[in-house]
Amino acid sequence: MLKNVTVRFQHWVLGLLMLLVVALSALFLATVFKTFTHVAEDRALGNFSLIAEQTWLRLDGLLQGSARFVTAQAHGEVGQFADEGGRLNRRDMVAGFIAAIEADAGTYSHFFGLGNEEFLQVIGIRGDERLIAALQAPPSSHFAVRRIIREPGQTAREEWSFLDRQRLALASRPGDGRFLPSQRPWFTAALQRDGLIVTDPYLFASTGQLGITVATPLPGRIGVLASDISLASLQDFLGSLALPENGLVAIQDGQGRILALHARGARYAGLRVEPLSMPAALANPYLAVLAPAAAGRAAEVTTLGPGAGERFVVARRQSQPVGGSVFTVVVSAPLSDFLGPFRQAERDVIWMSVLILLILLPLAYLGSRQVVRALQAMAEDSERLKHLDFSQVPHAPDSFLYEIKVLGEAQCVMQGAIHRRTEDLDKAQKKLASLVDNGIRLTREQDRSVLFQHILAGAREISHCAAATLFLKSERNTLVFAERTFDDVLPHLEIPLYGPDGAPNDRFVVVHAAIHNETVLIDDVYAETRFDLSGTKRFSEESGLRAVSMLTVPLSPREGEVIGLIQLINAIDPQSGEIIPFPPDILGFVEALAAQSAVALENHNLLEAQRELMEALIRLLAGAIDAKSAYTGGHCERVPELAFMLAQAACDADSGPLADFRFADDEAWREFRIGAWLHDCGKVTTPEYVVDKATKLETIYNRIHEVRTRFEVLLRDAEIERLLAIHQHGLAPAEAEARYAARRQQLLDDFAFVAECNLGGEFMAAERVERLKRIAEETWLRHFDDRLGLSHEEHERYAATPAGALPVRERLLADQPWHIVPRRRDNPAYDARHGWQVTVPEHLYNFGELYNLSVGRGTLTEEERFKINEHIIQTIVMLEQLPLPKQFRRVPEYAGTHHETMIGTGYPRRLAAEQLSIPSRIMAIADIFEALTASDRPYKPMKKLSECIRILSFFKKDRHIDPDLFDLFLTSGVYRQYAERYLKPEQIDDVDIGQYVDAPAA
Repeated sequence: MLKNVTVRFQHWVLGLLMLLVVALSALFLATVFKTFTHVAEDRALGNFSLIAEQTWLRLDGLLQGSARFVTAQAHGEVGQFADEGGRLNRRDMVAGFIAAIEADAGTYSHFFGLGNEEFLQVIGIRGDERLIAALQAPPSSHFAVRRIIREPGQTAREEWSFLDRQRLALASRPGDGRFLPSQRPWFTAALQRDGLIVTDPYLFASTGQLGITVATPLPGRIGVLASDISLASLQDFLGSLALPENGLVAIQDGQGRILALHARGARYAGLRVEPLSMPAALANPYLAVLAPAAAGRAAEVTTLGPGAGERFVVARRQSQPVGGSVFTVVVSAPLSDFLGPFRQAERDVIWMSVLILLILLPLAYLGSRQVVRALQAMAEDSERLKHLDFSQVPHAPDSFLYEIKVLGEAQCVMQGAIHRRTEDLDKAQKKLASLVDNGIRLTREQDRSVLFQHILAGAREISHCAAATLFLKSERNTLVFAERTFDDVLPHLEIPLYGPDGAPNDRFVVVHAAIHNETVLIDDVYAETRFDLSGTKRFSEESGLRAVSMLTVPLSPREGEVIGLIQLINAIDPQSGEIIPFPPDILGFVEALAAQSAVALENHNLLEAQRELMEALIRLLAGAIDAKSAYTGGHCERVPELAFMLAQAACDADSGPLADFRFADDEAWREFRIGAWLHDCGKVTTPEYVVDKATKLETIYNRIHEVRTRFEVLLRDAEIERLLAIHQHGLAPAEAEARYAARRQQLLDDFAFVAECNLGGEFMAAERVERLKRIAEETWLRHFDDRLGLSHEEHERYAATPAGALPVRERLLADQPWHIVPRRRDNPAYDARHGWQVTVPEHLYNFGELYNLSVGRGTLTEEERFKINEHIIQTIVMLEQLPLPKQFRRVPEYAGTHHETMIGTGYPRRLAAEQLSIPSRIMAIADIFEALTASDRPYKPMKKLSECIRILSFFKKDRHIDPDLFDLFLTSGVYRQYAERYLKPEQIDDVDIGQYVDAPAA
């Protein structure tokens, strides 16, 4: 679009200068603004790092103070306050604890407990009403002293004493004495480690305030000395910090929980932070700086908030003060809080840039005006030249500028040269346009005969000749007539390229041009002596067109081998209409047309060969699937043929619901044909034994032979027991023989029952399954290792179960762990994007003997039935992975929907009627009807045609197939055409289609 935009030179110079000034000003402003922003960021980061350091020092001071006190007391005086019996010394230690609490407002209490459950604690109440209420203390209480004394042989005695600010006793009360120090977490944790421990922050039960405990074991580990630290003072300290207008400061523990937080500004309005809250639970986007993922960054400028967010300055301080606990201080505020002074400076710079523009633009206008007048005159001449207007003679402009004067003189010379060449170019342009149009027609055309006509029509148009003939080279090394512009019958004459002795037959002009791949130009046929033109002269006499001039051009594609020729007769003068020799200047155009035609013919031949190859491969695959199993023999070949018959009948329908159905073109038919041939290509992935499974225990072979062998073993055992009973145990031979006969009959009956169950011909009722289970409880003795001679895959399945010591007693019928073949969980065929609506069994296969014999109907287990049905999933997946061209994109749909129903109960996607195209519905009918009528299936007897139609009508009644297509299937006679082609004569009988076809609507 910009190529068509033009501006005047003066405007262009003025605009360029203004653009340059604006660009420089913008660059200067961007640099200044960026510098201001960096200064503000550095300044904010420095301030925030200082605030974070101050806050951390405050926290560190609380912890270090308690740590020093606890350590000093544990290894100093307090360590001596226990007697040799491990009991708490009665000497008063309260004064020392009170003094330490008064010295540090953050300390909640000091205490220690011994292993004999004696306990002493001093709590700093400091007039706190919550503590007074929780501890049932007098109103003016400042300290609380809690003692638990345990005398030998006596119950524990707990005493609470309350003191005022001057440490004078106010009141006392007894406690319940149930507090056991040794069971508290701080007690057990301290005794498990050497040195200090610091608990995670938690809420004190007495006040609800947030705090931590610092503890250390007493010498000899007779007890623990500890200090409770209230973190409430940190909240007051954070509130006293000088934060920006929208600032935030917070303290977090090692788990990211908020210990204290102070925030200002509308971004945090309504924010309520409960103790030990996680930032993610507060639902405020500006608290993302407190997320654990950001904890490792000391100072940064980041983007926070909803939508695009805004830039925030963030500083962090993280350390481990004592006891290995981790605490993090975070300070943040919007960068805009620090940019106020810099915004005014930015506005001043903008006004200065505008003033510079207002001064420079008028100066640029006056300077460009002197040059424009001379250029304007040359522009007018150029404008006329652009429209090929040569009515005025150009003149060089009178300018004092050397460059403009030289440019004007050159323009005059150029216009004269262009004038002379324009007329020549007009002629060539028309021929090129014709050549391009003809090339487009040749490329698009797919009909071979029409392609021939386009080639000759293009040749006549470019050469202005009276007649043209197209010859093609055959596989027999002859030239045959393919097309000519006369409306007579093409001669069946073939011109051999070589004689019987192998010598070139180049006495004919077309043969010479083909063998030597060269253009032959003849000005006068009757004066020509190089070639035998008797055939051309004879044609002239018969047609009445006297051949004078001739042009023969070979058709040679990219590889260089000649595939045909174009022969043009009698060039016509466009002005006089007389026959003239072919002008030499058109040879290049005719040869270019011949090259286009050769490529078009070669491409057409290649496309036809590729199509034939692809369809042959598709038929080869379908034939291989049919040959794979007698259970599906011929199915892949017959279903497409039936589908084509029904599709043609649907296209021929001119009334009813199918009147508007048509395939758009031959490519659409071909797309349907390919889909039909590939409708069961997924069966190549279905194991042959699953398709052919005739008995329940069959895998690669029928495992009933293994079961029979076990019965044989049991029978031999029974015979051995009979002989032992007679010869070693003295049992009467008659009684032993009776027992053996009963046992033998039982085994025979049981095996006969198992073998009957294996056939799958009878429904397995509950009592039959129960009998199978009873038979399975029989055991036999295995003496040989069943892990020998296994394949790698079998050995992996056995590896999960330890091998027992031989001999091993095993059940007669068993479901063993190694009978399970696991299913891959990462199979891309079951990706959610496919939209399968099928229930996938947990295992790939289950070869369990009892499991297989208990199958209710038929011989297939749930896993095997799914494996057979899975062929349609594999069909769709395989075809969707192919790089199908645009015109074949519906092949997976046609091939993969013939198991869907009109009511959405089919598989694999449970598509409803509105989601099924008419070709897909045609495939469903073809697939079912072929299976019903097949006479070569080993698992079922062949059915009569009438019986097959009756069964198919049930599918219509249940809306498993399209009722309109079913009616057309009958009324068009497709069913009988198919029967006559593919059914045995004894299958074909009369069918009363009237009872199945719906009456047409009135």
